[in-house]
This record gives sequence, structure tokens and C-alpha cells, in this order.
Amino acid sequence: MQRISRDDLRVLLDAGAVTLVEALPAPHYTAEHLPGAVNLPGDLTAERAAQLAPDPARTVVTYCAGPSCGRSKVAAAAFARLGYRDVRVYDGGKTDWAAAGLPFESDRSAAEVVR
Repeated sequence: MQRISRDDLRVLLDAGAVTLVEALPAPHYTAEHLPGAVNLPGDLTAERAAQLAPDPARTVVTYCAGPSCGRSKVAAAAFARLGYRDVRVYDGGKTDWAAAGLPFESDRSAAEVVR
């Protein structure tokens, strides 16, 4: 499984050349996620993959909480099994992103509406 560094991920994000997928439960995503990320809170089905990343030729990067979290690797393997050709894992995840002082996005207002 191919890994990606924080710096390489930032280059792809700046270029708009990646689908970034957070592989954590919805409350974690809602609280804060990497800019532009979409959420995959559970198992990846073909239907869900098509919703999150409609183009199997586009680079997909998965991440989760950090190096000790295995959810990003499971999600990446599922995308690869479904025929996605360039799937990478950002092992550092939220822990590495935060340690670098980089910004997060949140969906707190959406969560408050649901309550």
C-alpha cells in the first residue's frame, strides 16, 4: 500500500488533484477534518465509493486519527479492491496535521442542526 507524506498531500490538495477521505466515525469528522475531506464512517461499498470518489482514475488519499489507527489502511484497501488505481494512505493523519499547525475544517453548525 502506497503511503503519502504530509508535504506531498498538501501539494495534491493545493492542486485540487485528490479525493481526501477521512475513515473515522461521523462525530470525529464533524468535529474537525482536513480541508476538503469527505467522510467514510463505516465499510466501503461500491455504491458509497462511487458517491465519495466518482472517478476511479483520480488519486484517493485516506487518513484517520494517526499512526496507531488502522482505519485508513482498511479504507484504502477497499478502494483498491474496487478498482481505484491510485490509492494512498496518509499515516500521520490528524495527529501529524495538527502537529504541523495546519488548519482543520468542521461541520459543527450542521451537527447542531441535526440535534
